[in-house]
Amino acid sequence: MSLTLPAGVALPVTASALVLTQQPGNGDNGGQGEDFGKSSPVGFLVLILFLVAVAFLVRSMTKHLKRVPASFDDPPAAPEQPEAKSGEPEAAEKPAKDSPATNADS
Repeated sequence: MSLTLPAGVALPVTASALVLTQQPGNGDNGGQGEDFGKSSPVGFLVLILFLVAVAFLVRSMTKHLKRVPASFDDPPAAPEQPEAKSGEPEAAEKPAKDSPATNADS
């Protein structure tokens, strides 16, 4: 399907497009001198710094995403561990010899 304009519409549209795209004739190019559109070495350095920063951010994000669990659902309850069969209580349950609670009881 091609778009064709009737002759009565095409001429005003073409004429207005030509008028709007012309540069001003008074010598002022609207701030567009001969260096318009060229970047400086400082701009190139800033661009390189941004690219390096983005690379570090992507690397950090990848490390953090690897630590995220596959599912945030509660894990199934683990079966209870049988207690130690040697009559001695576990180290976590033993009171420390020099703890303040033990010294306060004496």
